[in-house]
Amino acid sequence: MTAEFVLLSTVYYLLQESKKKVHNKSMFLKRLGAFFLDITEVVVFAIAIFLFVYLLVLQPHKIKGASMEPNFPDGEYLLTDKVSYRFGEPQRGDVVVFEAPVANGEEYIKRIIGLPGERVSIKGNQIYINDEALVENYLPSQLPTKPGAFLEEGKEVVVPANHFLVLGDNRIASSDSRSWGFITKESISGRAWIIYWPPPEVGIVAKASYQL
Repeated sequence: MTAEFVLLSTVYYLLQESKKKVHNKSMFLKRLGAFFLDITEVVVFAIAIFLFVYLLVLQPHKIKGASMEPNFPDGEYLLTDKVSYRFGEPQRGDVVVFEAPVANGEEYIKRIIGLPGERVSIKGNQIYINDEALVENYLPSQLPTKPGAFLEEGKEVVVPANHFLVLGDNRIASSDSRSWGFITKESISGRAWIIYWPPPEVGIVAKASYQL
């Protein structure tokens, strides 16, 4: 066996090994590319689902302030349902998030008390609907409902069509319809549905009931 043959054989072998490495590298890159493509598709799909849910179905909301205590304390997190009112009307007792008429686009969270067409008044620290006292079992006993600049003591107001009268559960520390009047259905961005933080409070928001 000559040295030239050995050299040629060695070169041929190295070329073949080089081709194998190039092929293996190419396969690796293809597989790596396919992996990242799969990851990208999953991420894009997840973002699309998130945007769909966030814009059309559910939206997170943080309680700011003490106006809904003790039922919804400061710092609590809610998911608001943005679908229900597309197919039905807000009901008394619903806790809703809406664009406040007096806060430059800031969102408030309050409870619906007065419905369209109803007569609402405050007499002796008590809410009346169509001359009947409204019993609110979700409030602490003896919590007074004071009048305000809009809903004055003994003054009766009629809720217009497509409007609602809303109050905070913490009647002594809430800026609400007593001060600045009604809200429209269009201003409501969602209904409080689920409490998801803090963990001890996780659960579906309880529906209020009334006897009127």
